[in-house]
Amino acid sequence: MTHADTLAGRLHLRPGAPLPLALHSGRRDWAPGLAQGQSAAVLPGLLASLFSLCGHAHRLCAQLAIAAARGGQGAPDPLDVARHLRRESAQEHVRRIGLDWPRLLGRPGSGVEAAALRSLRDCPLLGRLAPADDPWPATRAWLESDWLHMPAATWLRAWQACGADWLLDWSQRHHAWLPAWMREARRADAGPALDMTHALLVHRCDEHMCQLADALAHRPGFAMAPQWNGACAHTGPWARRHGADDGLPLTPWALLGSRLAELVRLCLPDDIGRGARCLAHGATALPGRGGLAWVEMARGLLVHQVELDDEVTDAMPRVRSCRVLAPTEWNCHARGHVAARVAAMDTDQSQHMQTCQLNLLMAAFDPCVPFQVEAPGTVVGEVAHA
Repeated sequence: MTHADTLAGRLHLRPGAPLPLALHSGRRDWAPGLAQGQSAAVLPGLLASLFSLCGHAHRLCAQLAIAAARGGQGAPDPLDVARHLRRESAQEHVRRIGLDWPRLLGRPGSGVEAAALRSLRDCPLLGRLAPADDPWPATRAWLESDWLHMPAATWLRAWQACGADWLLDWSQRHHAWLPAWMREARRADAGPALDMTHALLVHRCDEHMCQLADALAHRPGFAMAPQWNGACAHTGPWARRHGADDGLPLTPWALLGSRLAELVRLCLPDDIGRGARCLAHGATALPGRGGLAWVEMARGLLVHQVELDDEVTDAMPRVRSCRVLAPTEWNCHARGHVAARVAAMDTDQSQHMQTCQLNLLMAAFDPCVPFQVEAPGTVVGEVAHA
């Protein structure tokens, strides 16, 4: 195990094992111990470094939580937050689609990985752009020509109307690397559609967010094994405050379509795909100089809760406590939806198919840490996210 594994943790999957043994997370709750006593001025940077893969979202969320705890003092401009979330989340979607997806389920010798890397080199959103530059017209043109092979708005309308049926139809119409990869990945699709009654939509109601804050503050271990209303929940692009994919039946393969659809929305203008209004964020003050903030980012809903010491000078206060609730903890709960699919996997099928199904599942739910499979006689690869 590497030093990075020790810090970031790792998921251990045991196909066919009963719950809660089918999935074990080696993630640790580092944030409270590292943040306590730190100046509030350094907390956003500290959390961005600790959670480096989603550092931009953690920085923004910490800034919002601190500002809420200080009665709004120093709050970032909401338009700036929306612009940052849009750009950074779109970049994350592009990287995960172009880097992880081909490696997980690309057929050896197909040339998919090489083609995906070539397309990433041409992506304007990943180029050297000044913060003030508008990357969206060029990125949209790149997306349409290199990945979608059709107008982005047309693709999105068809997805919203037909979901996975459209995704299959589109993948069969075109022969470039991404639709070809989608056709290949569909062979590994298994299990029922995701139960959307357990989609994590707690951020649609301020009262519910306060209840979540109370659970974070007073239930030991809640941040590492969260539940909502006594049940496990799941989060991702399919569980947004604005409900873009509400009503679509989503199997693991179709969840990939939800991720691609969100990238398309982010690249479209506000009046067509929602653009900068696609991802929501919010914050609220809590009793005792506390603040709670949440942002929708590429992997799902991120929540930060902070409590600050009293300010006795003009200097920034110290952090009394800090708690972080990340998407991976919802999706990879030992009794959650990913774990249930791992437990229900048919272990009598070929090792190759088991590997493909697990890799598809991990691509669909996109944990922010590597995973490995622990089963007798089974050796599969891992996703090196961290």
